[in-house]
Amino acid sequence: MEASTQRLTETIIETTRTLLGLLDVPVVDAPAEGEAQAAYMARQGDVDYAGTEDYDALLFGAPLTLRQLTSKGDPECMDFEATLAEHDLTWEGLVDVAILCGTDFNEGISGIGPKTAVKLVREHGDLWGVFEIRDVYVNDADRIRDLFLDPAVTDDYEFDPEIDPDVAAARSFVVDEWEVDAGEVARGFERIEDALVQTGLDRWT
Repeated sequence: MEASTQRLTETIIETTRTLLGLLDVPVVDAPAEGEAQAAYMARQGDVDYAGTEDYDALLFGAPLTLRQLTSKGDPECMDFEATLAEHDLTWEGLVDVAILCGTDFNEGISGIGPKTAVKLVREHGDLWGVFEIRDVYVNDADRIRDLFLDPAVTDDYEFDPEIDPDVAAARSFVVDEWEVDAGEVARGFERIEDALVQTGLDRWT
């Protein structure tokens, strides 16, 4: 089971890289968390937004995050500095709130939701102050905190401002080589083609 899962993962990575290459979309090899890398590139000013399905990119410090890009409806735009100001928190405090509520790396503390977590962190200074007053603890809390505040990232990337996707080849790759029903991907390729005509793919979201 583990071997076949590994092969599936490698296949997904390989085919995704091929498809993105045909669409002339740059690929960055993150040394650890992809959202941490995206947030770092956003903080460096190399990309305008970090895209995510949850809140991790915000916790990694992305200045602007578009959440739920692949969901129906408009994505949510999260502003890092505005979030800190609204809740009167530092970056460290925001991460502490998340750890109390639960993250991808730990379960939250029972009975502590977002509003209570914000209140507790503001009143008691940090995660450890809350642990002490509530007599609770999160295993490896210091490591989880560091993962968000000082993640492994790389500067080994570059972006060509000129993007020239081969949409026909990408469609053929998906439909002919991978036998995905053409109707299932038609709208997606139409959006890419429309964006190329209207503004260029570099402005398409």
